[in-house]
Amino acid sequence: MADAPATEAPSTGTALAPTAAPRVPGKLGRIPIRDLRPRQLENLWAANAYVGEVVPFEATVFREGHDSLYVALQLIDPAGASSTHPMREVSSGTDRWRAEARLDAPGTWRWRVGAAADDWATWLHSADVKIGAGQDVELVFASGVELLERGSGKVFADAAKALADGGLSAAARLKVAHDPRLTAAIAAEPLLSLVTESAELELRVERARAAVGSWYEFFPRSEGAKQAKDGTWTSGTFRTAAKRLPGVAAMGFDVLYLPPIHPIGVAFRKGPNNSTEAGPGDPGSPWAIGGPLGDGTNGGHDSIHPDLGTLDDFRVFVKEAAKHGLEVALDLALQCSPDHPWVTEHPEWFMHRPDGSIAYAENPPKKYQDIYPLNFDTDPEGLSAEVLRIVEHWIAQGVSIFRVDNPHTKPLWFWEWLLGRIAQTHPDVVFLAEAFTRPPMMHALAEAGFQQSYTYFTWRNTKDELEEFLTGLATESADYLHPNLFVNTPDILTAYLQFGGPAAYKIRAAIAATASPSWGVYAGYELFEDVARPGSEENIDNEKYEYKARDWAKAEATGRTLAPYLTLLNRIRREHPALAQLRNLRVHWSDDDSILVYSKFLAADFSPTGKPDGLIVVANVDPHSVRETTVHLDLRQLGLDPAATYDVTELVTGQRWTWGESNFVRLDAFTEPVHILSVSYPTAAGARKA
Repeated sequence: MADAPATEAPSTGTALAPTAAPRVPGKLGRIPIRDLRPRQLENLWAANAYVGEVVPFEATVFREGHDSLYVALQLIDPAGASSTHPMREVSSGTDRWRAEARLDAPGTWRWRVGAAADDWATWLHSADVKIGAGQDVELVFASGVELLERGSGKVFADAAKALADGGLSAAARLKVAHDPRLTAAIAAEPLLSLVTESAELELRVERARAAVGSWYEFFPRSEGAKQAKDGTWTSGTFRTAAKRLPGVAAMGFDVLYLPPIHPIGVAFRKGPNNSTEAGPGDPGSPWAIGGPLGDGTNGGHDSIHPDLGTLDDFRVFVKEAAKHGLEVALDLALQCSPDHPWVTEHPEWFMHRPDGSIAYAENPPKKYQDIYPLNFDTDPEGLSAEVLRIVEHWIAQGVSIFRVDNPHTKPLWFWEWLLGRIAQTHPDVVFLAEAFTRPPMMHALAEAGFQQSYTYFTWRNTKDELEEFLTGLATESADYLHPNLFVNTPDILTAYLQFGGPAAYKIRAAIAATASPSWGVYAGYELFEDVARPGSEENIDNEKYEYKARDWAKAEATGRTLAPYLTLLNRIRREHPALAQLRNLRVHWSDDDSILVYSKFLAADFSPTGKPDGLIVVANVDPHSVRETTVHLDLRQLGLDPAATYDVTELVTGQRWTWGESNFVRLDAFTEPVHILSVSYPTAAGARKA
C-alpha cells in the first residue's frame, strides 16, 4: 500500500509549529510517517464516517536511534476550524500511534499527522538516568536550560533559572524538571525539533442516518389488502398502508423501506412462489418494473402503480411517515419488465441475444423471465442521465434514502458517477447497497460512495463465524463500509430461522441490533414466519409474488409476536450511545463453543451524555439448548481496571448482578437466550477493586 509522502516543513496552522526539519533527500522526510488511517485501499476516494462517530486516526511513526517522539493529529473541520490532538503509541514498541476524535459536523474534513523529535522528553529521560548516577551532572543541566529557554512565559523562565542554580542540590534541580506546572506548560508548548508532516488526507463525514438507523420493510400493497370470499384480492394502497405507520413507529423503527412502488409488467408475470403461470389476479413481482398505468399507457421508474394510488398519495404517505419519526427509503431497482417504456423507446439499453431478442435476467438455476437487465455499455451517457433524472424525481417527492437492488450487476464507474453527482446537490441522501456478492465488489461499492451495505450476516450463525465476521466489520472495513444487519428479507429465510423456533428470532435480532449501528427487519419477522418454499431459503407463498394480509392485532392479543422484544431492542439502542458506534465492538471469551460474548464502550469524553456507556452482550447462539458457562472479559475494553468489580443491569429482565473479570452465566434459549448488560460506572474516578 502506498504511503502518504511526508513533507519537511510545516505549513500555516499545522499540527506542529516549532522548528521544521532540514530538507532531506528521499520520499519519507526526516521522520517517517507511514500507513495512515482512516483511508481506503488505494486512497482513490476519501474514507468516510458519520456525524457522532468516534474515529481512530492512526499512523506508523518512527526514527533512528532511541530519542523520544512527539506525534499529533491535526483536524480541520468543514468550516475550516483546526484542532490538534496529541497521539499516543498504541502499545509500547509498536511505533503505531493513535488519537481518537468525535466528528460532529457533516462535510469534508481534512487531516494530517505531524511528528517531531520530543527534545524535552528525550532530555528528561537522560537526566533521570545520568543525574541519578552522578554522570555529567552540570552538562546535563546546561542542556536542560538551553531547552527551557526556547519556551515562553514565567514557568519556563523560572524552571531554567532553577536548573542553572548550582547552589541547589542536583536532586532539587531535577525535581523542578518534574514539577507539574512545568509539565503542563510543556504540554501546551512542546519543545520540539525536526518537525515532519504527512500529506493531507480527506475524510467524508455524512449525516448520522448514513450509518445509524433501525429499518423496517413492508409491501404497501399488502398493508390493508382484502381477500374476497371468491379468493380475489383488493390491493392495499398508500392510504391503507399509512394505518400501519403508528405500529412500525411504536416498535422504535426510524426508517421504513418500501419495495418498488412502480407499475408491474404483465408479460411473463410471475405467479405464486415464482411460478411461470400467473393468474388474472396475481399482482406479480414489484421488481418487474414497468407496466400499465390504467389509462392505456405504460409507466416505468418514475410512475406509481395505479393500485397504490397517485403521486399525491405517495407524497402524503411520506409526510405522514415523517410525523411518526420515520424516513421512507425507496427501492431503486435498475431493471425492467418487458412492458417498460424503455424497451421500445431505448432498446439499446438492454442485452440482446443472437436472434435479436432481449435477454432476461438469470441467476442459475433461477430464471427471471419477467425482468430485463440493463446494458450500460451501449449508451452510457444516455442511460446514466435517465437514471439521474429518476433519482432526482423521487428526491423531489421527499425521498432521502434509496435501497439499491443488486448494484453489483452494474458497472462501478456508474455508481461512482451517480452517487458523486447526488452528493454534490443532495448531500443528505443515503444509498444502501443490496449486494450479496464477493467481498471485493461489496467493498468497492462502499468505497465508490454507497453509505451502507447489506452483509453476509444472515449466513453467519455460529460463535466462531460471528466472532470473525463482527470483528472484521469493526476493524478491517470500518473506514469505508457501514453495515446494515438485516435479519431477514423477502429473499432470505435461512435454515437457522426455519428450524430455530422463536429463540432463533430473538438471538438474531438481539445480535443485529447491538452489534451494528444499523439493522433491519422485514415484516413478518415479528410473527415468526418460518416456513420456507421446499428446497429454498425463501418464505413459502412469498410476498414478492402475492398479497399477504397479516393480523397484527390477533398476534398481539395471543402473545404470538416478537414486537415487544423488537421494541425493547430499539429502546436500548436509543438509550445507549455506545450502540451507535461500529468500531468499538470487542469480542471477549467464553468457555462454551455456543456462547458469543462482545462489548461496546463509549468513553465519557465522547458520549453525548457526558457519561461513560458500556454494554456487554452474551448470546447463546444455539437456539435448541440451555447453556451454562464462564465468560472472561478484558475489562480494559470497558474502561475498567482489570481487577475491578462492578454492577451490571440485565436490560431484558431487569436483573442486577455484581461482575468481575470472569463470570458465570446461564442462558436458556427457551426463555431468554441473550443477556444485554449495562455496566454501572462509579461516580468517582476508577472502579471498585476486588
